[in-house]
Amino acid sequence: MLGIKLHSKYRNFQISNYIIIAFILLVVLSSNFVFYYQFGFNQALFIPISTFLVIIALFLYRYLSHSLFDEFFKSDEQIDNMIKKTLHELNTPVATIQMNTQLLEKNIQNEKDLRRIERIKNSCENLLELYKKTEYEISSKIDKIKKEQFDIKDIIEKSIVKVDDIKQNITIETSLCSHIINADKFGFEVMIDNLLSNAIKYNKKDGFIKISQENNTLIIEDSGCGIDTKHIFQIYDKYFQVDIEAKGIGLGLSIVKEYCDKNQIDIKIDSKENKGTKFILHFNKKF
Repeated sequence: MLGIKLHSKYRNFQISNYIIIAFILLVVLSSNFVFYYQFGFNQALFIPISTFLVIIALFLYRYLSHSLFDEFFKSDEQIDNMIKKTLHELNTPVATIQMNTQLLEKNIQNEKDLRRIERIKNSCENLLELYKKTEYEISSKIDKIKKEQFDIKDIIEKSIVKVDDIKQNITIETSLCSHIINADKFGFEVMIDNLLSNAIKYNKKDGFIKISQENNTLIIEDSGCGIDTKHIFQIYDKYFQVDIEAKGIGLGLSIVKEYCDKNQIDIKIDSKENKGTKFILHFNKKF
């Protein structure tokens, strides 16, 4: 519903803007006709008259669009503040659930109830992860992301632990060493999460994922279905999915590409249909 309202607001903004521009053009053309009718077409007057009309057009546009722009950006700011406030308030119920879950866990002996408690704890962790990702997305849109030093090995190992429940019989092999980079840490974690989840989603039964790193190059390889050559240039597009029946909405690889572009990471793909896919990330030496 919010998306429909935002789309409608943007459409109304564009229509209003076009009406203002059309009105200004009509005024300028009419004025232009009056001037030349009064003074005749004179090359000596052409530049002064044209300059004067351009200034008048800019002034009119600024004056007429002032309230339109103010209202548009004011409503955006209100939505932004509402999202931030809602996100902040999410912390309280999640913290309450976690605290009470810990208290219940101490007094429960039944194995079935303990498993239920564990599921509640995992759901709370997922909510907190979603909170962090949403907060990160808001911050990234207004360029408030701080770069920091971190070891990519630690982030990759953390991501591997997170996918342990969904990888089923897929084996994950790593050949990593400590490598410190200075970049957007949370964004890097999101990128690795997406590459790993993709490698699992499009893998074959009892397949493998190999993660290796040498100097400034990180390689994530899978034994999955691979990508048809005709789709190679589309895989980073938002909402694009090779398999329309696959789960998800096709945002994972667009997030990966956006992060790489922002942090000057060269990303390449080597894929063969029915043989697997290899993502190669080359970090700039400045890292």
